[in-house]
Amino acid sequence: MTPPAPFMSSLMEIEPEWIDYNGHLNMAFYTVLFDRCSDQAYPLLGFGEHVASERGLTTYTADIRIRYLRELHLGNRVRCSMQIIDFDRKRFHTYQELYHEDGWLAATAEAMTLHVDMSGPRVADMPDDIFAKLSAMATQHAKLPRPDRIGRPIGIPRKA
Repeated sequence: MTPPAPFMSSLMEIEPEWIDYNGHLNMAFYTVLFDRCSDQAYPLLGFGEHVASERGLTTYTADIRIRYLRELHLGNRVRCSMQIIDFDRKRFHTYQELYHEDGWLAATAEAMTLHVDMSGPRVADMPDDIFAKLSAMATQHAKLPRPDRIGRPIGIPRKA
């Protein structure tokens, strides 16, 4: 099976308890939507709840950067893409985009994820079977254009 490029989640709905006092999706729940997308992609990579319980292997997010581009509201439905940007035996760099069902971009996320042996817990090399699946998806994703929004610095621009 050829991994999708990029991976695209199923349609997800904004839940009522996620709406904050400003009347839009609270910033914390953008992370939940990005995470749910990853959870849908992970079985293709050999990760997930069954791998954690049966093999004692999991992933931890080491770093994440979310850019909020357009508000989401109750009743909105979204899809999320995930693209592997880079990887090695112990970690992988992903880029995600969260789209309203009408096609407009609401947010992006860039993350560094670690492969973890839960017996430590400690960062560890991926077993060959998992690494092969990650490599296969990354090979497909390498054919995609490099996203313009990755690697952007955060800070307040100052005039010299």
